[in-house]
Formats: sequence, structure tokens, C-alpha cells
Amino acid sequence: MVALLCRNRVQDFATWKKVFDSHAGVHRAAGLHLKTLWRGLEQPNDIFFLFEVTDLAKARAFIDAPEGAEAGRASGVLEGDYHFIEGGLGY
Repeated sequence: MVALLCRNRVQDFATWKKVFDSHAGVHRAAGLHLKTLWRGLEQPNDIFFLFEVTDLAKARAFIDAPEGAEAGRASGVLEGDYHFIEGGLGY
């Protein structure tokens, strides 16, 4: 299984979550299916989330699209990173 692991540091979780949730259809169209979302205990504006990737080419195009960066700015993302990862390696 291929997954996309993301981390964002945001200005305000509630604001970010509202924008993030509004993009659920766009995520699915990009071959991304949200599996789980975490918040930091000590830093509640540190967000971690994991998508299952069903179409790697579409997912990469989504990540590279300028609209994604704009949505991040609009939702208050201060910084972030993402990693395409592979699971199911026997552990």
C-alpha cells in the first residue's frame, strides 16, 4: 500500500480543519483517501494526517498544483511537509 504522510503546523486548528474538510472531494478525486488525523498533545496546532493513495500520479499532481499551496495559505498553514511512503512491509 502507498500512503501519503503529511505534517502541518497551523495558526489555528479549527480554521485549518474547516478548510481541510471542505476539500474532501478534491482529495478523493486526486486518489487520496484520509485514513487518520492526529494533533500534537503539547503543540495542538501541529497536525499529522495519513492518506491512502489509490492513484500515485494524481496524488503527485495534486501536491504539485498551485491551488494546493493557496488552500494551505488560506487555511493558516505556517509550514509543513509530506512523504509518500510504502506500508505492508511485514511489521
